[in-house]
Amino acid sequence: MSPKLPQKQPPKPPQDPQITLAWEAANRKRAAICAWVAAGLTIVGSLLASMGTSSVPTFNNSVVTGPAAMNDLLAGQPIPPGRTAMQVLWFQDHLSPVNYVGTVLAGIAALLLFGVIVFLFKATRARNPGFGQATLIAGAFGAVAFGVGTMVAQLSSFIGISGFSGGNNLQASEALTGGPVYAGQILLTLGSFGLGFAFVMIGLNAMRVGLLTRFMGILAMIVGATFIIPQVDPQGVLRSFWLAVVAFVFILRWPGNKIPPAWLSGKAEPWPSLAAGRAEKSDASGPDSAPEPAPAPSLPQSSSNGDAADDLRKKRKRKK
Repeated sequence: MSPKLPQKQPPKPPQDPQITLAWEAANRKRAAICAWVAAGLTIVGSLLASMGTSSVPTFNNSVVTGPAAMNDLLAGQPIPPGRTAMQVLWFQDHLSPVNYVGTVLAGIAALLLFGVIVFLFKATRARNPGFGQATLIAGAFGAVAFGVGTMVAQLSSFIGISGFSGGNNLQASEALTGGPVYAGQILLTLGSFGLGFAFVMIGLNAMRVGLLTRFMGILAMIVGATFIIPQVDPQGVLRSFWLAVVAFVFILRWPGNKIPPAWLSGKAEPWPSLAAGRAEKSDASGPDSAPEPAPAPSLPQSSSNGDAADDLRKKRKRKK
């Protein structure tokens, strides 16, 4: 006899809608506050962290080439400060406590993303038990690594700039790229991939079960991509917009009270396909009304009785 193959386990049924709705009612305000605060701190932190240091001069006239530096070494003369050294000195003159505060706020904003991810993940999984736990793990790790990495890398860089006492390009580069800076950048990179994966998966699955509209679901996936490609949204504007809007969805506040039905029923309410949506609209409009019949052509009006009598007299006279 051939060995029996292991049978697939049947999928778990969705959670009881009443339990789902009760949990969401108890946690929706907390998740909305996390989203709103994260949105605000992302913008404010980004602006403060770069305040006064965004327009760095190029110092093209201070470029030191390799042959020129070698000639100075052979001649026993010190290598003049190059462009990198001049830029570090410029940063040193323009750094302020505001930049440090902005970096910390940006890191806190990233940590608050964990509250948003947990709430939306659990709401989605309650309606789709097949949604894997890996997304939550990636989101939790990503939020912590991204937030801590942002603060460690940026603050360490600021400290290195403040401690630079002048020198050539090599010494300036060492001030910018110390051990803590590398550690922070590694954490930041890993956190970016974790958050990017979490946002894409949660946006896709929440849209499938009807918790997010197509617009909000696709925008969540775009926001996830911006974590991996930060040049697309360097200030976090798209992220802040999505967070601010999704917070209103969490607390069931939407223009025209058009809340996605899945939030009210506690179960999956997939959005109809585009073809089905068009069919519903055509059914709702009803059959076209029959065209109005064309008016019948008007018949020539008969002459009055008096005119008919006159004509009859004239005919009689002719006969006579």
